[in-house]
Amino acid sequence: MSGRLSGKVAFVTGAGRGIGAAIASAFVAESSSVFIAELDPMTGAETSANLAARGGRTAHGVCDVSNRSSVEAAVLAAQQALGPIDVLVNNAGVNVFRDPLAMSDEDWRRCLAIDLEGVLHGTRAVLPDMLARGTGSIINIASVHGFSIIPGCFPYPVAKHAVLGLTRSLGIEYASRGIRVNAIAPGYIDTQICRDYWATFPDPAVERRRAEELHPPRRLGRPEEVAMTAVFLASDEAPFINASVITIDGGRSVLYHE
Repeated sequence: MSGRLSGKVAFVTGAGRGIGAAIASAFVAESSSVFIAELDPMTGAETSANLAARGGRTAHGVCDVSNRSSVEAAVLAAQQALGPIDVLVNNAGVNVFRDPLAMSDEDWRRCLAIDLEGVLHGTRAVLPDMLARGTGSIINIASVHGFSIIPGCFPYPVAKHAVLGLTRSLGIEYASRGIRVNAIAPGYIDTQICRDYWATFPDPAVERRRAEELHPPRRLGRPEEVAMTAVFLASDEAPFINASVITIDGGRSVLYHE
């Protein structure tokens, strides 16, 4: 293990798989203690056990980010198991793609409750202790949907636009008190969520290739590439980066389209 995050305690939501699990793994590799906050108790426990087997100091607990009480209970469990939280990664999220007129009220509420309110719940749970100690890094996993509109994806971009606004607002609100709040905006990352989405098409392989061709490198991003950016933002190497968003999409969002 290296030591870029030595002595730090991180709380990562949705860390049972995908980008969240990759972030937890990268943090452990950099000597951080990590609390795996996951809605699925099986994947959360499995990820925690795998990291512990590699010598990581980990703990895990069930966390429903849409429920403020659940988040607060998980944060308390993390503090009791590992100590004060230095880094919060608000990673948990869900894709909700609906026709605006056909969308149910429940779909709308579910999208905002998880993708937006979940970020606020995590932040409000860790902030009091961070403010008392005068230090802390909060990293929100946003999306390129936060600044680019792709047809057929409503209301997901609504929530992700709001996450960027939340990131900037909170970053400015608490900058003078030692707290940094930043976001990472991934594009297409090769995760199970993407594979599940492609599986809704008649030919998933064709849909995957179409997604790959949208990106200048002609491939998808890897969870580990998002994770290492999170390591940088969590570390002491980024003390003056605040209220910012780092895009990880191979350049797709700046590609000129005729």
